[in-house]
Parts: sequence; structure tokens; C-alpha cells
Amino acid sequence: MSENGNVHGIVVKNTGSWYVVRRSDGRRVHCKLKGTFRLAGIHSTNPVAVGDVVDAVLTPDGTGLITSIADRRNYIVRRSQNLSRQSHIIAANVDLALLLVTVIRPQTSLVFVDRFLASAEAYSVPVVLVFNKIDLFGAEERELLDGMMYLYDNIGYRCVALSAVTGQGADTLLPRLAGKITLLSGNSGTGKSTLINRLVPGASLPTGEVSAAHDRGKHTTTFSEMIEFDVEGQTSMLIDTPGIKGFGNFDMRPEEISRYFKEIFRFSKDCRFRNCTHTHEPGCAVLRALQDHYIAESRYSSYISMISEKDDDKYRAPY
Repeated sequence: MSENGNVHGIVVKNTGSWYVVRRSDGRRVHCKLKGTFRLAGIHSTNPVAVGDVVDAVLTPDGTGLITSIADRRNYIVRRSQNLSRQSHIIAANVDLALLLVTVIRPQTSLVFVDRFLASAEAYSVPVVLVFNKIDLFGAEERELLDGMMYLYDNIGYRCVALSAVTGQGADTLLPRLAGKITLLSGNSGTGKSTLINRLVPGASLPTGEVSAAHDRGKHTTTFSEMIEFDVEGQTSMLIDTPGIKGFGNFDMRPEEISRYFKEIFRFSKDCRFRNCTHTHEPGCAVLRALQDHYIAESRYSSYISMISEKDDDKYRAPY
């Protein structure tokens, strides 16, 4: 904080109405958005997200008014749950995203996984798929886990299997987080808070149970927050976010979506037509790869659902 009352720092907490900005010296300032800034043509339910680097001016009561956001190097964004023509930025300026996936209690939809991965690809965010709750698995669940990990590992995504409750496999995750700003995301009930409590000593976040009747988790995290901790002597940041029910992709033109499916994009280079949609065209290398089982049917179905998506609510189906 300079003598003239200016504040420059990173947003480490977003409660919906207040933003906590952490300065380089560690001091924190509670801020709100300046009114004119809020209306400056921003079509987002949260114009400022955790991870944003901002400037603010101090007010007489010691709080701040955010006046500008630095250009983001990347972000993860989805369509707003309630306002389909607006976006919701999950986090900005991240080095890595961990997507927590569960085979049971609750079962994470592959469509949800694929939509998250496509958004991450669009904005150049590396993703590690973290398969949680292996302590609950029987033979059937382990077979399903092996199949999912085989699928995504072959595409080129790193996969980690662990139990946040027992700690089994969790240590293999820590080295990937050293010195990074990492987003942790997933459906409600997948164990995000439990995993943070396992990785971050003293975090003590509240955790919840998954409903046996509906196989869904309850929201235990109600706002986004960046948690600082030490990994291998390096300052590391983990962004905890509320659970997501559905993942609607935002601001993607149908003709560019194939770029965000790694394996589809690889095969598309051999299509006969430059503007191939990979749905019906003769000489489509993607359809040929699908028929020959080089592309998984689940991934192709996710691609089709995205290119045919309109302003209806199909994307909201969480399971």
C-alpha cells in the first residue's frame, strides 16, 4: 500500500459481495467493486475472480474500491447456472487445475469431465484428474476406475487415484502443487474440502456427507478462497471453490470446439474437408477413428453435445 492510498495485489477470497486482496507484503484489504467498474460492459456474474491481480483505492473506513483488473493470462470459465447469456469465472491466472472425480457417492458424469477439460484447453490451463474415494471401492468400482484412467491417460491427461479420507495416494499429488497456484474443482460431494484438509495442515475446512437418497453432496464451501501453504519449501496456493452441479461451456463457437478435444483435433488434421464438422462428411478422419475405436464413444458424445448446444438448459444436467 503506497502513501497515496493505492492498493495493488491478488484477489484471494470472493464472497460474492466482498473481495479480499492480498498485497505482496501479506497484508489483506477487504474491497468492493467501484460502481462504474461493475457496469463497464462486463457480461459475467463475477467480474472479479479469485486469482485476479487488481488495483484498488482505499476509502476512509480502511476498505478498498477495486478500479481495474490486470490482463488475465488464463482462466476457467463456465456458463452461469441462472443466466445462460452470462459467464461465471471459476478462477483466474492459475498454473494448474485439479478436477476431482468420483466413481461413486456421487458418480461424476463423463460429460461434466469433458466439458471442464474443454474449457481448460480453450484457455491453456493444464489439468490433473484426481479420482477420489478409492477407499470405498469394490471390484466393480475399481474396474470402472481403471477404465476411466486408461481413457484419459491415453488422451494425454495426468490421472491420480487417492483417498482424501485415508490419505492413500495423496502424497503423490503434493509435488505437482509446489510453487503453483492450483484450482481445485468438481461436483459437490466429491471431497474437495476433505482433500484440502489432507494436503494443507491446519486448514480445518468443514466437510459434509453425500445424500444416500440422491447420491449428491451438499455445498460445504460457499465462496471461493485461495489457501496458502508450503510444499517442499515453496509457497504454494490452492483455490477452493464451491461444488459445481453442471458445466455449461461459454463463448465457444461450434467450429472451434474440436480443437479442445485433444484426440479429435489430432485426427481432424487428416479430414478431407477443412471445415469438417466430424458429424457426417465423407472422408472424415475423426469418424473413421471413432469407428476404429481410436476415439472413445463417450468423448465423441460429449463433443456432439457441445457443438449442438443452444440456449436451452441441457448442459445443466449434472449426472
